[in-house]
Amino acid sequence: MLVRQILSLKAANVSEIVTIAPTASIAEAAKLLAEKRIGAVVVSEDGKKPDGILSERDIVRGLGKQGDEVLSGPVSGMMTRKVSTCTTGEDAMAVLERMTEGRFRHLPVIDDDGNMLGIVSIGDAVSARLKELSDEKDALTGMIMGS
Repeated sequence: MLVRQILSLKAANVSEIVTIAPTASIAEAAKLLAEKRIGAVVVSEDGKKPDGILSERDIVRGLGKQGDEVLSGPVSGMMTRKVSTCTTGEDAMAVLERMTEGRFRHLPVIDDDGNMLGIVSIGDAVSARLKELSDEKDALTGMIMGS
């Protein structure tokens, strides 16, 4: 399954790309993550191109190292600056492999101009792969059963 298909499956449930400004506080980011019930937020100055990404894990690690004073700092100080991205033509397996190797769970999807089209989570990619496997099983079962 291609990333474009994963995004189309998500379209019914997710209509917006959640972003936050690099100048926002970590506390604001944590509140946004909780309100939206998401695990990461794309950091973007213009809301179109990713400048970084901030996850729940990043915040927890910051709290563990610096205590609650980290909450007043800017998102830009804690975000991952080198954001891995994917395109709509990539395959779910390639996305899963990249996430596994990089040990991250969210991948912004960008177009040829670097503008965000959506976000694919590891859960989205796993669900897509499971659907593919189920479809393949059904097709093979149909062939064996002669239907």
